[in-house]
Amino acid sequence: MQNKDLLLAIVFLVFSFSALAQDQETKKDSILNNNDTLKVITSSAQKTEIDPLAPSKAAFYSAVLPGLGQAYNKKYWKIPIVYAALGTGIYFYVDNNNEYKRYRDAYKSRLAGFETDEFFGVVNDDGLVEAQKQLRRNKEISLLVTIGIYALNIIDANVDAHLLQYNVDDNLSLSPHYKFNELEAASDLGLTLNFKF
Repeated sequence: MQNKDLLLAIVFLVFSFSALAQDQETKKDSILNNNDTLKVITSSAQKTEIDPLAPSKAAFYSAVLPGLGQAYNKKYWKIPIVYAALGTGIYFYVDNNNEYKRYRDAYKSRLAGFETDEFFGVVNDDGLVEAQKQLRRNKEISLLVTIGIYALNIIDANVDAHLLQYNVDDNLSLSPHYKFNELEAASDLGLTLNFKF
């Protein structure tokens, strides 16, 4: 007896949902037939014009003058970071280069037979050679880091210009949600994807 009641309830639900869906379709058809036009409201979806050359312009400007691409993207707060990073790399390159020259000149004067260099009595000949190797390595690393920061400046301007053209309005959004499940007395976390036409 219970199986018959359950089966009858399921059949009733299926027919009621199909009748409801047909009723909604006939309402839509009657609305379209009465008006003969379909109105689209575009006030919520304001489209901005996309300039496909903007990323390449930003990258070119940053290549010509570091920070200019960030100014083109109107991200002015990044300009001091770019110059501080480049300035730090250049500072370490120049400092290591000057120290390298001091040790090299002292080593050359010792090879020429002079004993008047600033490191005489403190550092032996092998120490001068090792110091030159270390300072040359530091100088080259500083140069590579500076070139890398310059390249990152260009890449940042290009990527930022691409992201400025990305559509992030409310019609397309992904947001986290939290819900308390009363049946299991547990918390449910999830993501909600909204896509409106």
